[in-house]
Amino acid sequence: MNEAERQTRTHLTKLFSQHGFFPRGDLGQNFLIDLNIVQYVADQAFIGPDDVVLEVGTGTGGLTTFLAREAADVVTVEYDEKVFGLAQQMLDGLRNVTLINADALKSKNQLNPDVIAIVEEKLSVDPDRKLKLVANLPYDVATPIISNLVASELPWVAMVVTIQLELAQRMAAQPKAGSNFGALSVWLQSQCQIKLLKKLGPQVFWPRPDVDSAILSIRPDRERRATITDRAFFHELVRGVFTQRRKHLRVVLGSLFKGRIDREAIDSVLAELGLKPDVRAETLEVETFVSLSNRLLEYERSQSRPVTP
Repeated sequence: MNEAERQTRTHLTKLFSQHGFFPRGDLGQNFLIDLNIVQYVADQAFIGPDDVVLEVGTGTGGLTTFLAREAADVVTVEYDEKVFGLAQQMLDGLRNVTLINADALKSKNQLNPDVIAIVEEKLSVDPDRKLKLVANLPYDVATPIISNLVASELPWVAMVVTIQLELAQRMAAQPKAGSNFGALSVWLQSQCQIKLLKKLGPQVFWPRPDVDSAILSIRPDRERRATITDRAFFHELVRGVFTQRRKHLRVVLGSLFKGRIDREAIDSVLAELGLKPDVRAETLEVETFVSLSNRLLEYERSQSRPVTP
């Protein structure tokens, strides 16, 4: 059977029926059934012989076979044990594919160390190897997979992912874009270039989701990332201020850093950056968040530093 036939709704329906189970909506199991879209996702990753590709959500292995054609290695992760069995059959014989039956996340704030260890092992084969995430991501894990990979020190150079359209719009949202602009927007845009490549309707998936999807390209921006003094502090700041996005920034910062940074220092930093006390987080530019984080961190470090007699 050729690849086009394996990706049809008819074949997948028959395959699942023969094995006595069906895709699970609670796991976001919606399989791409348009071969042109599968090919497009793989093509947009520009995979080469020095690339290690991480795929989260193997499904039946339809995209995996495309990735394996060009990549040095593909590490693909499938959570569902039953679907994992289908993928094993489809991918059997592909020597550069490592198929893992596991959760790609240890928690919402951490990737699975066992998966990362295998990725790092594949990367260590050659110093020129780089990491790419290419996947039709299950909707419920898309945000933590992307966010945690950005937070990691892995040498990733590209992500090309299929995700929910609404999520893609949040990631690319600009200030004053209403509720779409938030902590995720700032976190990613402070370190990455984000581009929406293509919108997808429900009809290109089986089973059909209730929402539209999108193919998103995320590339690291080393210069932007280098402007952040401490990424952990920056992440804490961004998440904290957007939990109370409608409150005045001065009030939120005072609560967030209570006992760590005094209010006089907060007022001084806001004035230094030309920000009024009643400004709200949702109106700030990404670069302003970075400057705010760096200056507040300086104050925190200075206040915690012991005084030399």
